[in-house]
Amino acid sequence: MDLFSSDARLLPIPIEDGELAMLSQLPLPFSNAEALARLIDETPWRADTIVVFGKRYLQPRLTAWYGEASYSYSGLTLAPLPMTPLLSALRAAVEQATGHRFNSVLLNYYRNGEDSMGMHSDDEPELGPQPVIASLSFGASRNFILRHRSSKHTLKLALDDGSLLLMAGSLQKHWLHGINKTKKAINPRVNLTFRYIG
Repeated sequence: MDLFSSDARLLPIPIEDGELAMLSQLPLPFSNAEALARLIDETPWRADTIVVFGKRYLQPRLTAWYGEASYSYSGLTLAPLPMTPLLSALRAAVEQATGHRFNSVLLNYYRNGEDSMGMHSDDEPELGPQPVIASLSFGASRNFILRHRSSKHTLKLALDDGSLLLMAGSLQKHWLHGINKTKKAINPRVNLTFRYIG
């Protein structure tokens, strides 16, 4: 089955010092709701601690790492789980949409508005000097915040159910990104960031 329709295109988002593009809905052979339910139910979620400025903190979300290699960030090393049929189907759709190959994926489960992601860059050495990262979202919409390191310019994007965001070029060198907490009552969200580990 063709996982990506011929008329769908990633739309570039104007940005300095990097490349950013978005697709509002990634075509799939199943519904967004099915993908979300299966990801929540079938994933062995972890609650890990990370090191930030020398102190250990419990991550305010659940995670899982799948792929071909280990991945380390903030004092945490994740051993990979083998790709499941569902994740393989999602990866194939993302690769078709972006034209890039990915061999690993980090899953983040935001259970409610209190779960978040601190401002950071995906600039670990194993990702290479100009990593291409594809971010696929299912479930509740959350605001994705980008802040330029030197100009402090801020960009806010709504990552809606089924959307695909592509970060490339020198974006990780010049920009930080994250997901803020919200006081609003909000449904669960699962985000998958596909990467290539060299």
